[in-house]
Amino acid sequence: MALPIVLPSAADYPSERVVDVALRDGRTVRIRPVRPDDAAGLGVFLDGLSPDSRVFRFFSAGADLHAAARAAADVDYRDRYGIVALSGSDGAIVAHGMYIRMGPGPAEVAFAVGDVLHGQGIATIMLAHLAEAAAANGIDQFYADVLPSNHRMVDVFRESGLDAQVRAEPGMLVVSMPTELSADAQARYDERDATAAAAAVEAVLRPRGLAVIGASERPGSVGGAVLSNVLAAGFTGTVHAVHPRAAGVHGVTAHPRITDISEPVDLAVIATPAAVVADAARDCVAKGVRAIVVISAGFGEAGPDGQERQRELLEICRAGGMRLVGPNCLGVLNTDPAVALNATFAPTQPPAGRVGFLSQSGALGIAVIEAAAGLNIGLSSFASVGDKADLSGNDFLSYWERDEQTDVVLLYLESFGNPRKFSRVARRVAARKPVIAVKGGRTPAGARGAGSHTGALLAGSDSAVDALFHQAGVVRTDTLGELFDVASMLVREPPPAGRRVGIVTNGGGLGILCADACEAAGLEVPETPAGTEQELRAVLPAEAAVGNPIDLLATASPDHFAAAIDALSKSDAVDALIVLYVPPLVTDPEPIAVAIRAAATRGGLPIAAVFAMREAPAAAAGLPCFRFPEDAARAVARAARYGAWRARPRGHVPALSVDDAAAGSVIAEALRRGPGWLQPAEATALLDLYGIAQPRHQVVPDAAGAVRCVLEWQTPVALKAIAPGLVHRTDAGAVATGLTGPAAVRREADAMQLRLENAGSHPQGFLVQEMAPAGVEVLVGVTVDPTFGPIVAVAAGGATTELLGDAAIRLTPLTDRDAHEMVRELRTFPLLDGFRGAAPCDVAAVEDVLLRLSAMAEAHEEIVEIEVNPLIVSPSGAAAVDVRARIAIAPLARPEPSLRSPRPRG
Repeated sequence: MALPIVLPSAADYPSERVVDVALRDGRTVRIRPVRPDDAAGLGVFLDGLSPDSRVFRFFSAGADLHAAARAAADVDYRDRYGIVALSGSDGAIVAHGMYIRMGPGPAEVAFAVGDVLHGQGIATIMLAHLAEAAAANGIDQFYADVLPSNHRMVDVFRESGLDAQVRAEPGMLVVSMPTELSADAQARYDERDATAAAAAVEAVLRPRGLAVIGASERPGSVGGAVLSNVLAAGFTGTVHAVHPRAAGVHGVTAHPRITDISEPVDLAVIATPAAVVADAARDCVAKGVRAIVVISAGFGEAGPDGQERQRELLEICRAGGMRLVGPNCLGVLNTDPAVALNATFAPTQPPAGRVGFLSQSGALGIAVIEAAAGLNIGLSSFASVGDKADLSGNDFLSYWERDEQTDVVLLYLESFGNPRKFSRVARRVAARKPVIAVKGGRTPAGARGAGSHTGALLAGSDSAVDALFHQAGVVRTDTLGELFDVASMLVREPPPAGRRVGIVTNGGGLGILCADACEAAGLEVPETPAGTEQELRAVLPAEAAVGNPIDLLATASPDHFAAAIDALSKSDAVDALIVLYVPPLVTDPEPIAVAIRAAATRGGLPIAAVFAMREAPAAAAGLPCFRFPEDAARAVARAARYGAWRARPRGHVPALSVDDAAAGSVIAEALRRGPGWLQPAEATALLDLYGIAQPRHQVVPDAAGAVRCVLEWQTPVALKAIAPGLVHRTDAGAVATGLTGPAAVRREADAMQLRLENAGSHPQGFLVQEMAPAGVEVLVGVTVDPTFGPIVAVAAGGATTELLGDAAIRLTPLTDRDAHEMVRELRTFPLLDGFRGAAPCDVAAVEDVLLRLSAMAEAHEEIVEIEVNPLIVSPSGAAAVDVRARIAIAPLARPEPSLRSPRPRG
């Protein structure tokens, strides 16, 4: 029996759940919770459904639609919860979904989707949002009655990733599913999101009709420069100019408004004063434009007034289902001859090629286009996203992943809108194509007070970005020069299969510098195999050095270079080659370049060529060429790291035996006191519930209780004072270890109490612990970054953690491969691996603790910091000796894919 209806008040309306979502074709619709005053709009929507859709929704074509609309508008946002999808500037309802609680746990769910949106994935998106709301309200199961002929709705449930089970009953299919979104569900939503993102970007980069709003022949006009570039590039679609007074611009007929154009327009480029951009965008919506590129500045970067203009602009685009690049950007281009689009105001047209490039900076975009032309690196397409109010790097990555014209992706980033989503998208793209990024703003965005060693290790550093890029397989460079160096390497050569490098040179000094640079970059320069040395001695002058580096001498001929490259290529001793040439007097470098190219083609190994000249020889075209050996070494090293990432096992997030529900109860009870540090008993309880081993321990109120423990246990103990605000006990003299009898325990307890009281702290009790076996001290912890979310760290432990700064970090969720690599990245890892004859420690136990802390942070967003320091690691396992944890109210979770709305709309 359904629960009684309790009408909500206006204050109950969950406005925080208003979101915009992208459809499969790239358009957007708004999803928001139903309001009681939606009855009329729902009636119009239901009345517009086709007969088949009415039958599928109500099991009858003759249902009382007005009664159904009134029932759909009766919501209380707990037991009766509905959502609608809105489209168009008038906010018309185009889809509806609802659940009704049927008992303590389950709820019945149903949908209706307007015929114009069939096949766009809106029902799947709405199901995810209903499931998230239901789970938040304690509903763990959905049920749905579906007609056997309604194959489309059965497919929605089956493809949702909610582990739907379908049971046949007489004349009916009953679908049941949990409301918890699984990893499979996330993967399906990511795939659907990638499809929508690629479709949205395609409207930007492959339009059939284009209009430039703000086109002008006035010297220095940005709109005029954009139109000139569009015409000069030979855009294959139709081109239109929009100017309020001119009859024509640059030979193109001008129209006062875009709505005056009779032909279809897919893309509009707006280069008008910021104050009138919103009006131009409204006209674009009315015209049916799929996407706009707003060149104009004066928006999010321009203070509160500009931010308000940006919110208004995005609201117009969202309401009309139109996508937006910018504002405050350079524009976009696509060199594919089938499109030939240059909708930028850059002064240079880049050469066509296989590199996709995205920049958050317009000025830097101009520099990149100039550099690409100078370095002979061709671009497939380019986008400057500026303030990235809508389309961002995640969307363009999804497009380039599927774009057959793009082999390598370059990114210049200054910020992340959704770094966890970026990690998933970039990881998927990097598995197929290299993604190379330079990140501006390496200093912290803002200071954050850290109450744990884990927070101190990460605060004020760029380590979260490094971790994100490492996990996602993104090749990070420090400068734009290095960005192009690595791009030159990977666009022309496959990534090396390993770190071993062979060096061939006609200048001994260059070879030595190159070998040093390779070692510094993490590459290996192995000795030349004996058989290869013999082969080389037979063809090279006697004075040549045939070790690695191979010095061919200044008089080296093309045949000498070819012989050395051939010999190393077939030796199986190296994974890549760096060939260095310095021109001696009166020598033509062209034959040398021809020989290097030919030998590189025969050998099949990745090769980097260094020509110590003003310009590389013309015959070297097609080779990655560098001016200095250090540049080549760094590029090869980064390419090799990418190759290793792509070849390694992906790893998986393991299923662990934990008690999430009980841990949630501990946190909920602690939150009654408000945000802050957990009490020791609460923190140790979390470890117990997540299966993290601890020495026997007990919280006692006073010294007498501590004495009882040592008498009962008959083992050495550690004594730790408990006091409000006391986090770093060692620094406060609130820890004593190795206490072996009642007298020692009482003496230390009394001394601790006096010491803390003299310092203004008032102990409330003691934590008594059995002493852990001797071992290596390690820190493991999680801290929540406001941008990147939970970050897991492992470091050298104990009181010197911050002094040593020896840490490895990753973003959650951690895979087993992540945990394996993290421990081995520590400089102090040899201490765990049997240093100087010591027995190896149980490293797998450390990995297990990392995975369990990651799972805890993923399951409980209220945990903003948790740290075990030290974790004592011995040959027999790992024991958490000290733990501290801090909690806060968690932000609202949102199912993905969703786009945050600029503000709720009526």
